[in-house]
Amino acid sequence: MAFRENVLEILEEITETEEVVQNPNIKLFDEGLLDSMATVQLLIEIEEKLDITVPVSEFDRDEWATPEMIITQLEALK
Repeated sequence: MAFRENVLEILEEITETEEVVQNPNIKLFDEGLLDSMATVQLLIEIEEKLDITVPVSEFDRDEWATPEMIITQLEALK
């Protein structure tokens, strides 16, 4: 499975909606699909499934607002 699809699959599991796959520009926090607890879960899943550690200092909610933005941020950390 390609990196992009892996990230979207993780997001789909955490948000419990296919909308993150169908609309990769959806504002996750504004739409209530991610909150602080789900964000922690997301970072743990990313580390476990993709072997990418996201330092807390690298996590900026504005830069991680959409699935597309999350993919871009993670590609930079690979």
